[in-house]
Amino acid sequence: MMPAAQQPESGAGGIIKLAVLAVGGQGGGVLTGWIEALARANGYAAQATSVAGVAQRTGATVYYVEMAPAGERDPVFSLMPAAGDVDIMITAEMMEAGRAIMRGFVTPDRTVLITSTHRALAVSEKMVPGDGIASSEEVLAAAEIAARRLICADFDAMAVQKGSVISATLFGALGGSGALPFPREAFEDAIRAGGKGVEPSLRAFAAGFEAAQSGAATGAAAQTPDAAPAPAADATVRGPDRLLRDWQALVARLDTLPDSARDMARRGLEKTVDFQDLAYGAEYLDRLDSLRDRDPGDGSLLVEAAKYVANAMSYDDIIRVADAKTRTGRSSRIEAEMGVRQGQVMQVTEFLHPRAEEVVSMFPARMGARWMDNPRRMRWVERLAGGGRRIRSDGMIGFGVLYLLAGAKGWRRRTLRHAQEQAHLDAWLTRVRAAPCPAVAIELLRNQRLIKGYSDTHARGQSKFDRVMQGAALVETREDGADWIRRLREAALLDEKGEALDGALQTVRSFA
Repeated sequence: MMPAAQQPESGAGGIIKLAVLAVGGQGGGVLTGWIEALARANGYAAQATSVAGVAQRTGATVYYVEMAPAGERDPVFSLMPAAGDVDIMITAEMMEAGRAIMRGFVTPDRTVLITSTHRALAVSEKMVPGDGIASSEEVLAAAEIAARRLICADFDAMAVQKGSVISATLFGALGGSGALPFPREAFEDAIRAGGKGVEPSLRAFAAGFEAAQSGAATGAAAQTPDAAPAPAADATVRGPDRLLRDWQALVARLDTLPDSARDMARRGLEKTVDFQDLAYGAEYLDRLDSLRDRDPGDGSLLVEAAKYVANAMSYDDIIRVADAKTRTGRSSRIEAEMGVRQGQVMQVTEFLHPRAEEVVSMFPARMGARWMDNPRRMRWVERLAGGGRRIRSDGMIGFGVLYLLAGAKGWRRRTLRHAQEQAHLDAWLTRVRAAPCPAVAIELLRNQRLIKGYSDTHARGQSKFDRVMQGAALVETREDGADWIRRLREAALLDEKGEALDGALQTVRSFA
């Protein structure tokens, strides 16, 4: 038994009420089963229920356990948690902790909140064209106020490190919290009684248990996903001596940039060279040089240019998609994420859905332009290549096809898509160089973030970019022109259809 000071403040009739919020793949059902078995094995009556959440991460499944010491009379248990009436709340993801707080399940006079700080993005976050990720820091701050006691850490990373899943580390955190009146050995016995994945689960349980008992996992000191990542170490570049000399010559050109822009420009140089070749990296630096006289002197414009010019030059085409799917280490990463064990066989099926435009964009530039202007030919290409395609990248034939496509970098410069991207780059940077002031030039550079992805996603982003740039032409000479361009871009990022952008453009046209 735990010391009396650590006993939970149970509800009416000595009933302990515990809720778990988890999404698919996090083992919420397994965790609930362990808790129920733990209670019954230690002389408690227990009942567990669950209400499934909506698919595709719009809501978590709610698991609910009530337990009470077995006596002469059977206790009457509830089927679902009620606001203000939960002793222990366990959430397998940071935003689910926020949902629990909003629903009133976490109260400062009663609830012990155990949550993982990692993020599994909700559909509402993924749908935002820009950065729609909600702030974990705000949820953490609210949790510290709302809960009687808060235990938080990246329990998902702990579980992966131990070769298990998050349910085991959360069970360990529950044991280490002292919120239930059972010794550690009873928790471990519940895992052993399950009979599956016992050893990895016990290792993960131990990690969660120790994290809950250490100050590092409790309170505001816990690291959240919003914390700034540590700078990446400079990778060692290998290759033939001639290419290494050419690479060092490109790196030496970075020394002429302001200190504040040098790191971002180095990253942009690496990205463009990886995308194509050293000559393409030289073109990247040439484009940065063409913007030097627009910088106000503090490097702020060159920092933005280094980022967005590199992104624009490293566009997503069929070659790049195939390259990403055949990269060294991708198979190992997927195996680690899926928890593949020794002796198990993993199959990977790639789902590709290229439009006729993507196929024709790989033609020689002049030929592709003629085909693009011929509706009859485009319909023929759509019938031939349109629709979803499934390719087994774990097999020789499927991987071989993708590998050949990824190796077509030498052909890329001749394609229609490359010609289109170069035209876009030239027109965009011409606008930036002609901007009336550095503040406007910086906002015009940032508009490139509207364009991303390929296929329909790229087409929608390109359309929004064009419309924002048209609106920018109406306001860029005003004193508040930079602010209005920023507002137009933020409106374009609010929704996929562009309805907010329509309203913002109407406002601009009303006074410009």
